[in-house]
Amino acid sequence: MPGDVDSNSPAFWLNGQFHLLNSTGLGPLLSQGPDQFNLTPGSLSTIVRQKPSWPTWIEAVWVDPSGPILAWYHQEHEYICAGRQRPALPWIGALISFDQGRTFRDLGVVLSSGEPTDCSSKNGYFSGGHGDFTVVLDQEKEYFYFFFSAYAGSVDQQGVAVARLAFTDRFSPVNRVWKYKDGGWNEPGVGGQMTPVFQARQRWQLEEADSFWGPSIHWNTYLQSWVILMNRSCCQPGWPQEGIYVTFNQNIADPAGWSEPKKILETTGWYPQVLGTGEADTDSVAGRVARLYVYGYSNWEVVFRKAAEPEPKPDPDPDPDPDPDPDPDPDPDPDPEPEPPTP
Repeated sequence: MPGDVDSNSPAFWLNGQFHLLNSTGLGPLLSQGPDQFNLTPGSLSTIVRQKPSWPTWIEAVWVDPSGPILAWYHQEHEYICAGRQRPALPWIGALISFDQGRTFRDLGVVLSSGEPTDCSSKNGYFSGGHGDFTVVLDQEKEYFYFFFSAYAGSVDQQGVAVARLAFTDRFSPVNRVWKYKDGGWNEPGVGGQMTPVFQARQRWQLEEADSFWGPSIHWNTYLQSWVILMNRSCCQPGWPQEGIYVTFNQNIADPAGWSEPKKILETTGWYPQVLGTGEADTDSVAGRVARLYVYGYSNWEVVFRKAAEPEPKPDPDPDPDPDPDPDPDPDPDPDPEPEPPTP
């Protein structure tokens, strides 16, 4: 990707151009071009903030039919633990842009934890909070769904969780995002509790923390299913990565419907995501074939396969004996060594 990467890098199409936002906390860089393979160097987007200028990452975007661009950010409150930069406290907020992503205005915090901070945390980064997320609009255009990492509280409050915002509330989202808990969407986004989609095995504050985190979700047009890629951190201090996992669900409104996560890549890299290669594809929409990015680099092409579709077989070896001479020599020389077959 054109810019340095420290989060999910959201993409959108506008005026026939592919746009990509890369973030490291110092401010999002906006690139554009005819496709993901031909992008300009990033230019800094300005965020007009309500909160202090804590490090901010833009991790999801959506272009509204009425013109503005909606975006959502991860922000970290630093120096809250005895004056140390880390562990910090993250939360999730909303933005809006009226100039094609060059400037974003802060609409306020929409997801945060009500649990107390824990400065004894051994993960090296966070004392609690919510962050490392993506946002998508459902197929019916009724709700935006937030899939986020929950780092605070007891183990039954940690892991990958989900909340949603009614489409009609998109321009005034503060206090209108609701977390999923015990089968309903009744817990407030700011301060409420939740039932994680994938609960942590061990709390993030422990040396042996073990949890999925950093979900990146897209609608797969080939599978007609939602797909989440996510990291798993296990099981030592300092946030070591065990691998990248995938899970599927045809009904985004059913948090219990996600398949058992399966590892697809063993890597120490963070922030897995796809960028679809089809027309109008982004990080939140992809088809049968997409580029898989980890930490902003793509060394892989990912191909999705339906459950009933046979696994692709490798191409057969070429014929070691080409078509024989239709008129072979009736008296071949028996002395020369035969040629070895072509592999």
